[in-house]
Amino acid sequence: MVADKGKKQKVGEKVGEENNHNAERIDEELVLSIEKVQEIQDELEKINEEASDKVLEVEQKYNEIRKPIYDKRSDIIKSIPDFWLTAFLTHPALADLLTEEDEKIFKYLRSLEVEDFKDVKSGYSITFTFNPNPYFEDTKLTKSFTFLDEGTTKITATSIKWKEGMGIPNGVANEKKGSKRPHADDSFFSWFSETPQKDDMNEINDEVAEIIKDDVWPNPLTYFNYEVDDFDGDESDDEEKGCDSSEDDDDEQEEDNDEDGDEDEDEGN
Repeated sequence: MVADKGKKQKVGEKVGEENNHNAERIDEELVLSIEKVQEIQDELEKINEEASDKVLEVEQKYNEIRKPIYDKRSDIIKSIPDFWLTAFLTHPALADLLTEEDEKIFKYLRSLEVEDFKDVKSGYSITFTFNPNPYFEDTKLTKSFTFLDEGTTKITATSIKWKEGMGIPNGVANEKKGSKRPHADDSFFSWFSETPQKDDMNEINDEVAEIIKDDVWPNPLTYFNYEVDDFDGDESDDEEKGCDSSEDDDDEQEEDNDEDGDEDEDEGN
C-alpha cells in the first residue's frame, strides 16, 4: 500500500510538472501573438498617419480652390438685405444668442468669413465685417482658434472699441471659464471677449464657433431660405384648401341641380 501511494505521488508530481510546462508554453505563445498583433497595429498606425497627412494636403489644396468661389458668393450676399441676420435668426441654436440690440447691430453686418489657416491643422478664424455703424469703431471683428502642438487651443479675439455710450448691450461682458455660452440675455458680442485663461485651454468647447464653421458657413442659404420655404409651404396649403373648397362647392352645386331636376319631373307628372 505504501509503495502504491508513493507511485501515485510521483505520477501526480509528473502530471503537475507537465501542466506547468504547458501553461508556460501557452503563456509564451500568447505573449508572442500579442506582440505580433501590436506590430501590425503599429504598422497600421503609420499608414493612418500618412493618410491623415494626405487628407490634409488635399483639404488644403481644395481650400485654395474654394476661396475665390467663397469670395464670389460673399460679393453677391452683400447685395441681399439682412442676409446674415436672417440666417442667424432662423438657425435653431444661434437665434437664441441674439438680443434685440444685437439684431440692430447685425443690420450693419456686410460679410462673414471662415478661413482655415494655410496649414489646415493649425487652426482657423471667423471674421465679421461691418459697415460703418453707430455702435463701435471697428469694421472687422475676428476670433481665431490656433491648435497648438501640445493638444491645446489658443483663442484670440478682437477687443471691440465701443463708441461712447454704447458698450456691450445688456451689460458689460465678463470673461468666463470655457466657452459654452448660456442661452441668456447676454449680447452675442460678448462672445468676442470669451477667451479662456491659460489654465482652461484644455477644456475648450466653443459651440458658437463650431456651429458657424461647420453648419452655417458651408451653405448659409439653408437658413436664409428657411422662412421662404415655410412661406411657400403655407401658401401651398392655402392653395390646396382653396382647391378642396372649390371641389366641395362643385359637389354641392351638382346635388342642387339634381334636386331641381327631380322636382321638375314630379311637376311634369
